[in-house]
Amino acid sequence: MAEEISLANLAPTPGAKRREKRVGRGPGSGHGKTSCRGHKGQRSRTGGGVPPWFEGGQMPILRRLPKRGFKNPFKVVYAVVNIQDLAQRFEAGAVVDPESLQAKGLVRRSMPVKVLGTGEINKALTVKVHAISQSAREKIEKAGGAVEILPF
Repeated sequence: MAEEISLANLAPTPGAKRREKRVGRGPGSGHGKTSCRGHKGQRSRTGGGVPPWFEGGQMPILRRLPKRGFKNPFKVVYAVVNIQDLAQRFEAGAVVDPESLQAKGLVRRSMPVKVLGTGEINKALTVKVHAISQSAREKIEKAGGAVEILPF
């Protein structure tokens, strides 16, 4: 039966750890003088070398590929909640706002909230969110609830 693992007997797999290559420690070591860097050249210098994306002077791939598309810097990304989630997690007469949704773990704090109409609801809830779909508004108001749109 194998020994039980604990902090007292942890060890790396045999062969997983190698000794550090010590360079610049004299001619007897085999790694002295130039410290395995060779003579002269960019890679022999302190701080020398090229970045991983350097392609020897040919036009880099980032500049060879065409640039496509458009990224709208003003796009609003909503945290989406369905009314079936509201029906499951809130009692009748409750006020549903971004703070209460965050407390229940349905949304993150940094995003505006939008309610969508997936599912059914039969509780009267007061919903205060940044956006709501038409079907969700109709279902909430049909159940006796109210909807209020918050500013961003």
